[in-house]
Amino acid sequence: MKTIEDLDVAGKRVFVRADLNVPLDGSTITDDGRIRAVAPTIAKLVERGAKVVVASHLGRPKGEPDPQYSLAPVAARLGEILGTPVAFAADTVGDSARATVAALADGGVALLENLRFNAGETSKDDAERAAFAAELAALADLYVGDGFGAVHRKHASVYDLPALLPHAAGDLIATEVGVLKKLTDEVARPYVVVLGGAKVSDKLGVIDNLLKKADRILIGGGMAYTFLAAQGHEVGISLLQADQKDKCLEYLAEAEKRGVEFVLPTDVLVSADFPDLKTKAPATYEVVASDAIPADKEGLDIGPETRELYAAKLADAGTVFWNGPMGVFEHPDYANGTKAVAQALLDSPGFTVVGGGDSAAAVRILGFDETKFGHISTGGGASLEYLEGKTLPGLAALEG
Repeated sequence: MKTIEDLDVAGKRVFVRADLNVPLDGSTITDDGRIRAVAPTIAKLVERGAKVVVASHLGRPKGEPDPQYSLAPVAARLGEILGTPVAFAADTVGDSARATVAALADGGVALLENLRFNAGETSKDDAERAAFAAELAALADLYVGDGFGAVHRKHASVYDLPALLPHAAGDLIATEVGVLKKLTDEVARPYVVVLGGAKVSDKLGVIDNLLKKADRILIGGGMAYTFLAAQGHEVGISLLQADQKDKCLEYLAEAEKRGVEFVLPTDVLVSADFPDLKTKAPATYEVVASDAIPADKEGLDIGPETRELYAAKLADAGTVFWNGPMGVFEHPDYANGTKAVAQALLDSPGFTVVGGGDSAAAVRILGFDETKFGHISTGGGASLEYLEGKTLPGLAALEG
């Protein structure tokens, strides 16, 4: 896979496919981690005299313009981070995009409007996707893929466009791939995996693959209740995927067969009421054993005993991969489980990887120093699919 050092970019229009899919509250960016992550690649191209054309998706618009998903706030924030103005095109391949790119001087930066405002970006029809990729290709001389959070998508700007232009991987993607190899090919042991989040079904493939590689797997978040229910425990009104209980039992049996420690919560915080995430009003909850959840209550975080248990299981780790919060971390009363895991990663002597998505957001929202972790991924879904052993279309395109 070529890197940007292999490209002669001076005076050339360089299309950078970034992942700027940041959370917005109206027009306010609530977590700019993904913008900061790609900024060094853009800055390096600027320093080398490229005309940088940045493109990304944001949210899930329906293939047509939708103001709530505009990248305009991102253009402003990117300019602040880079310390240079970023021109903003009001469309993706139309008159505004062509004029904005044409006006770029060497070392200039422009951001196109949301790629998903064009149906061709995400189309399942190869011809429609290829046609949109050709329009994007007309805006550039070279292609740099640096949107790791999107490389598991077979989308026009990720998969089809690199075939039309000389291409290379940006620094962010090169770093991400290097880190993921440490989780698959070059693992220091004990290898401890912490999985949370809402649904077991989101993690089926990665659990299946990691059972062959990990020494310990710790489970938290909403997905824990499906495992507990599979063991025959009452889980009340907690998140539950009843159709996955048999699969959970299979994983528990496979872990025992392989000698992998598969650790579930021993206590949880439960409440009859889901917390108000806007006002953050104090919640009413109690701590109960994980096999004694009342029928009218919902598990919302791992309990203090489990926090200590998980910290102990991480204390001697040689490698840690963490994906998914332990509870409803957005509310202070249910953030302590996620905080405990984050702190345990910081205290661990091993190589620690925070696997993108909600985990990465939690680290920042809860006030941890990102630089103290071994690596914070920018792509939750992409990281998981890589660890499942899948071929990622965006990476395959860059290797072609």
